[in-house]
Amino acid sequence: MSNQKISKPTPIYMTPACALRLKAELKETLYQLRPEMVKTVAWAASNGDRSENADYHYAKKRLRQYDGRIRFLTKHLEDATIVDPVEQQKIANGRVLFGCTVTVENEAGEEKVFSIVGADELDASRGYVSWVSPIGRALLGASEGDLVSFTTPGGQTELEIIKVEYKALE
Repeated sequence: MSNQKISKPTPIYMTPACALRLKAELKETLYQLRPEMVKTVAWAASNGDRSENADYHYAKKRLRQYDGRIRFLTKHLEDATIVDPVEQQKIANGRVLFGCTVTVENEAGEEKVFSIVGADELDASRGYVSWVSPIGRALLGASEGDLVSFTTPGGQTELEIIKVEYKALE
């Protein structure tokens, strides 16, 4: 018997807005893009010798990509836990939980706003950070007035939590 630990997979959390986007992508891929590509494959196959038919090979490759994306999205949505940030406020007691929007102040006195989201929702330009990122892990569980620190490629960073709020994220 081995002493090797079996690690549990990281849970998949997402906001309702993310789930809607992924469901829309799944629907489009399944009911529009894939059927169009099936027609393209049939057309390309009718052009003769498939061994030297670039259109056919490209269309088959795209079809496999669509099928892979459909499988991924279906499984991902089945395994996901949808967490509504507004509902989180009811159990947060002022703490930072998934879906929270946090205003922080860095060591230079600059304020920044971050929203803690799932890995599928990352968007640095909007301040959306993953709950499993270094900053996300540092913020989770903290409250207004707390100092949190985490390591970045540039070194150790410390932030003070100025405001904790729960609002719908887009």
